[in-house]
Amino acid sequence: MTLHLPDANGALRAYEPRTEPLTLTPGSAFTSRTVFSAAHVVADPYADTTPDGPAAVDWDATLAFRRHLWSHGLGVAEAMDTAQRGMGLDWAGAAELIRRSAAEAQACGGSIACGVGTDQLAAGTLAEVRAAYEEQLAVVEESGAQAILMASRALAATARGPEDYREVYGHLLRQAAEPVILHWLGPMFDPALEGYWGSSDLDAATGTFLEVIAAHPDKVDGIKVSLLDAQREIDLRRRLPQGVRCYTGDDFNYPELIAGDEQGFSHALLGIFDPLGPLAAEAVRVLDTGNTDGFRALLDPTVELSRHLFQAPTRFYKTGVVFLAWLAGHQSHFTMVGGLQSARSLPHLARAYELADGLGLFPDPELAEKRVRNLLSLYGVNQ
Repeated sequence: MTLHLPDANGALRAYEPRTEPLTLTPGSAFTSRTVFSAAHVVADPYADTTPDGPAAVDWDATLAFRRHLWSHGLGVAEAMDTAQRGMGLDWAGAAELIRRSAAEAQACGGSIACGVGTDQLAAGTLAEVRAAYEEQLAVVEESGAQAILMASRALAATARGPEDYREVYGHLLRQAAEPVILHWLGPMFDPALEGYWGSSDLDAATGTFLEVIAAHPDKVDGIKVSLLDAQREIDLRRRLPQGVRCYTGDDFNYPELIAGDEQGFSHALLGIFDPLGPLAAEAVRVLDTGNTDGFRALLDPTVELSRHLFQAPTRFYKTGVVFLAWLAGHQSHFTMVGGLQSARSLPHLARAYELADGLGLFPDPELAEKRVRNLLSLYGVNQ
C-alpha cells in the first residue's frame, strides 16, 4: 500500500514500499580487505531512566546484533562513537560492553577491536589523561580484543600543543601489548575535538599524527581516519610507513577509498556498515575476486543513504542507524540510550526509510512498512 511520507516543507509525498528484499546470505571473512563495522547499542526500553542517567542496555539484543555482523564476515568495532560513547554511553557502560562483546567474539570466532578513550574523565592534567587512557587500555587488553586508541576530549582540552600529543600517544604505544589502531575523529563528528593533534590546520595536524606513527610503527596496526575528506585520506595513506594500514572512516566516500587506486587502498572501519552490514559484506566478497566494477556497482548506490544519515550535525547519525535497525527487525523498539531517538526529525527519518527500502536493506519489507506507519501515526501523520 502507498505510504505518504513527510518532507521538510510539511508536505506529504507518495511512496510505494518495496515488496522484496535483496537476497544476502551470511558468509566467511574477507581476503582482500579488513573490514570492521562500528556497532550501535540497543537500549532497554523498559528502564526507568533519564537522558543524563546511566545507560540502560538490552544486552541480549545488543549481542545478537553483533552476531549478525559476524555471521556476514564483518569484524565489530566495539564501544566506538557509533555505540554512543560520550553521547549516552558512559565509561562504566562501555567497559561492560567491551567485556561482554569480547567474550561473545571469542565464543563464536568473530573479529573484534574496542575503543580506548578517556571518557571517565571530564577534564584533568596531562598525567590524569594518560592514566585514564591506561585504565581503558587495560580493560580492552584483558578482554582479549584489539585496542583502538580513540581521540580524547580531555586531551584536546588539556594539550598545549603537538608535543603533548606526541608525549601521551608515545607513552601509550610503548606500553601497548599488541599493535593498536589510532583513530582520528574530526570535529564534524565531535566539536570538542577541534584542533586535535595540536592544530586546527589539518596539514600541521597530519604532520604530528605521522610523527607519532613513525616513532612507533611496530605498535601501530593501522589508522582510522574520519575527516570526510577523500583526497586527504588518500594523501595520508600514501605517507604511512610500510605495514601500517589505513582504515577508512569516511562515510561519504567509502566505495572509492576501499576500491583504491594503483598506489593502494583503504581497509574499512565504518559506522555506515552497521545498517549496510550484509550488503557491504557481499560487495567486499565481490572485490575479493578482483571485480572492482562489481564491488562499486553494489556499494555506490548506498552512498546517498549514508550521506543522508551523516548529514550535519553529523554526530547525530546514530539516530538514523538505530532507526534502521528497528525497521530491519534487529530490535523491537526505537529507543536509544540518552534519549537520542529525538535527535533527528520525522522528515529525516522518513527519507532514511525511503532510501534504505529502495536499496532492499530490510529483510522483511512488510515489517518495516508497518513500523513506519506506526511512527507516522504517532507523529500525527494520517495515511
